[in-house]
Amino acid sequence: MKELTINATVENIEKVTAFVDEQLEALGCPLKAQMQIDIAIDELFGNIAHYAYNPKVGPATVRVDVLQEPLSVVVTFIDNGVAYDPLAKEDPDVALSAEERKIGGLGIYMVKKSMDEISYEYKDGQNILRIKKQID
Repeated sequence: MKELTINATVENIEKVTAFVDEQLEALGCPLKAQMQIDIAIDELFGNIAHYAYNPKVGPATVRVDVLQEPLSVVVTFIDNGVAYDPLAKEDPDVALSAEERKIGGLGIYMVKKSMDEISYEYKDGQNILRIKKQID
């Protein structure tokens, strides 16, 4: 397991992505899976940066675990901000045109569709969101 604790700011999304990519590249992760994970990081860490501590700034921890058989990566996002379950929101109706759709929810919907598993829990004053992606 590798872990990075960093201020939850939009400016730090690149650092978080680089940290996770370093672990993925060491595993020989296919580019498609890496890009899907990078998009998920952008969405999920961006949400923490925008909403968890607003208007203040607080820490977020990003943990990367590697599972064997099948080879998979679990990226966990942990923050002490306002309790919020992004998975509880109803998925947007993607059959509607962009003009007809309600604003919000499309990013987390894309994460749900591109990851093999996604889970959320609020425990001991912490938001804990996990994404899992098979990489072999």
